[in-house]
Amino acid sequence: MYYWGADTRPGYGLVKPHSLQTTNAGIRYLCPKSSIQDVAIGCKLVGFIRGDGNVSFIRFQGDGSAQDGKLQHLDWKTVKIKALSCGESHAVLVSYDGKVLWIDKLNVPRSLPQLCDKQVTRVACGDHHSIALTNDGHVFTWGQNSSGQLGLGKDEPSTQSPKLLSSLSGIPLVQISAGGDHSFALSLSGAVFGWGKNNAGQLGLGDNTDRDVPINVSSLNLKKIILISCGGGHTATLTKGGLVFTFGSGSYGQLGHNSLRDELRPRIVAELWSSKVSQIACGRHHTLAFIESSEKIYSFGCGEQGQLGNGQRTNQCVPLPVHLSTEHKFNRSLERICAGGNNSFALCQQMRSETGLTNAKALSDGHIVRLDDDLIDSWISECDTQTWNRIQREINNIFSSEACVNGSFLEKSCDKHFQSSVEYDGLDLSLARLAFEKLAKKKKVLSEVKKVVEHKLLPSLNPRPAGVEALRVYLILPELLRVLRKHHLGTDLTVSLASAILNLHPDWLKVLENYWSRLPDFFLENLVKTFRLQSHNFLLDMTMSGHLKWSSSLEKTLKVLQKVYEINTLTVNRKSLLGDTFQSLRKNAFKPGAPLKVKFKGEAGIDDGAVSLEFFTLIAEDILTAQPKIVEISEESGLPWFTSEDCGTTDEVYLFGVLCGMALYNNCLMNFGFPLALFKMLLGQKPTLQDLEELFPIEARTLNVLLEEDEEVVPELYLDFTVRGHEVVLNGAQIPVTKVNRQEYVDLYIDFVFHKSVKQQFENFSRGFSQGCPIDAWKVFLPEELMAVLYGNTEYKWAQLKENVTYENFTPTEEVIQNFWEVFFELTEDQKKLFLKFVFGTHLLPVGGLSKMGLRICKWVLPDPDEHHPVGQTCFRILRLPNYSNVTSLRDKLINAITHCNEFGME
Repeated sequence: MYYWGADTRPGYGLVKPHSLQTTNAGIRYLCPKSSIQDVAIGCKLVGFIRGDGNVSFIRFQGDGSAQDGKLQHLDWKTVKIKALSCGESHAVLVSYDGKVLWIDKLNVPRSLPQLCDKQVTRVACGDHHSIALTNDGHVFTWGQNSSGQLGLGKDEPSTQSPKLLSSLSGIPLVQISAGGDHSFALSLSGAVFGWGKNNAGQLGLGDNTDRDVPINVSSLNLKKIILISCGGGHTATLTKGGLVFTFGSGSYGQLGHNSLRDELRPRIVAELWSSKVSQIACGRHHTLAFIESSEKIYSFGCGEQGQLGNGQRTNQCVPLPVHLSTEHKFNRSLERICAGGNNSFALCQQMRSETGLTNAKALSDGHIVRLDDDLIDSWISECDTQTWNRIQREINNIFSSEACVNGSFLEKSCDKHFQSSVEYDGLDLSLARLAFEKLAKKKKVLSEVKKVVEHKLLPSLNPRPAGVEALRVYLILPELLRVLRKHHLGTDLTVSLASAILNLHPDWLKVLENYWSRLPDFFLENLVKTFRLQSHNFLLDMTMSGHLKWSSSLEKTLKVLQKVYEINTLTVNRKSLLGDTFQSLRKNAFKPGAPLKVKFKGEAGIDDGAVSLEFFTLIAEDILTAQPKIVEISEESGLPWFTSEDCGTTDEVYLFGVLCGMALYNNCLMNFGFPLALFKMLLGQKPTLQDLEELFPIEARTLNVLLEEDEEVVPELYLDFTVRGHEVVLNGAQIPVTKVNRQEYVDLYIDFVFHKSVKQQFENFSRGFSQGCPIDAWKVFLPEELMAVLYGNTEYKWAQLKENVTYENFTPTEEVIQNFWEVFFELTEDQKKLFLKFVFGTHLLPVGGLSKMGLRICKWVLPDPDEHHPVGQTCFRILRLPNYSNVTSLRDKLINAITHCNEFGME
């Protein structure tokens, strides 16, 4: 073990003074007979955990002067210590069985009754306060609260009894740290929470105001923080990539920024940028950084008592190497660094191929219990009574803790869960689905899980969580409900989950709704089914029992179902359809890559697919007449194409592409009329002369004549390498078209029309298309196939509509049905397409044609049917047909309805 810094009893009493070795830089090296597993340093004491699990303490003056303190051994026969932390003059210890002991100035250990039934994994001490972290993610604090360092809220008094820090409940925490009068906690996905004294900015919040409750240090979000260390008035954090951020008091240079200025926000230590730091440790006014790959320790900050290990007693504003001597290592490697007060330590271990606790990842592992395959396998295996009792305890420990559930099923590939934010939940829900399906193999275990979740977890959920990681439980539990539903369990659980969701603070509910909008289809479908089936069951019970009183349980499940349906719903006005849609896209009011629902203002229709179909049909029509112009119509073919001139558009072409991609992604048809060339270009293929003939037939025929003309006639055409007044090669106006270069001219002509003249417009459209349809599956289509999928089938085999119809309260042989089909087949082609739009919201046919439309004709019982028009319920693809008394009335009313459907309105 190396140590350097304040003068204390030589060797701390661990070895005889004569065996102590000292370098020229003032660094001492000792090798006690009993190995040192860990060191904790306070202002007036140092604690050592020995290899046998016993503890030794030595006390000294806080000013660094030598004193008479002797090393005192605390040996317990039945208690072995695995972790400890020291405050100014007190210490907190954790035994291997998770029990906590508190030691005061008299070195008299005492237990803390409030933590007796807890499994504590970590402790941290400030000057006069302490923090404990349990294996189920709970944080307890006690001690002085002069600056809010207990995090318990405004005006909370100091206390010697550990109190639960409930504001952090639900966050899967892995590490805690305490400084002079400030405190920190670190989550599994790298979120940092700070509270307490902030006079120098040591909380990293951009100001110097104290905080009495934990606050997320937002500037460290997404940085992959894995370790925090606190000094007297400064803080250091370490990222998984080995970067160091420091903030707070800089008066001694302890921030390493080559200045003595305080920093109110986290700032990277630039001098360590190129080194992958693996550990950090803060003393009272100095900082250490350990680079494992080179076994170098860097120090900066206060050096007045030699705590920088450089042989000087001056302060240092930038990281410089500690002068360790290799001659004293004796085949040992550096294992970890420790700092506290005005002292620094470096622990060594025997060199071996596999190092032990040598990196920050291991140091930050707080051992929060989580659900995984190994644990589930042990639960569902055959067991005796004693084993089942253990399983019950484990189930209770995990499923009663919001933090344990939220720490499970993380998306660990490429460390994605570290990117958790209001936009991304950090979960791999497929792992949750597989886990619960495996767990359900033993119904006894499933029932126990259900009981704990219902009676302990759900009632304890925090409606105002401290961070986004606490919302994961609301995404995980529907996967549990899915397997419970299969076993006819979970009714009460569904209602309780609905209550918890509705109890969330509105701001956090919006974040949850955003997560819902980004769920893959199969997980979103399960979410909808969970609350829809429960609502249906409640309604069915009401109907069957005759008690039609609206129950609170039904109200809760319906409210959640309504919120799920509202995610990614586009609400538009028919009269300003395109403008409303573009504005919603610009404001990110809905996400193109999520399933879309459309609602027309003032209409009560539910989008079960048909409303979206109608929406995209109407959008396709509006695009052609939009102002400013998005497309122009070819006078030669009547087909639309991108405008070749600036018509005052900004992002409209991009948004047009987004809408086309959304139509494809949502399995809707959108025939906006562009020729096949567009789909070739989207798929990276070059348009041909045949494509030009489709869009500009006169120009294409002219080029065909050029290619077929006799060689001696070509020069007499007086053509040059310009197209529509633009040179297509350098000095093209000076280059005549000849029999030799005429094919090149034709190729350049086609390239100009389809690429160069509309280059920016097409790129914007293509970018938008990929945004609207974020999956790459469409790229496997041939251009003709992609066009057919988006435009629909153009072959109307009307008999297929009759062959695939279903009737409700009608029979095919009834007179009114016979009359209906007689009238329908008398209609013109255009009238039949109007009928499709009347019932389905669009006249476009999907791949498969009319056989895939699925018309339903429902009897509409009325006292005077001949006075009413039929109604098309586009939401459900239903034609509500009155029982007309004769074919004439049916004909008149049907034709009038389909011709004026926009005025009548469609349900």
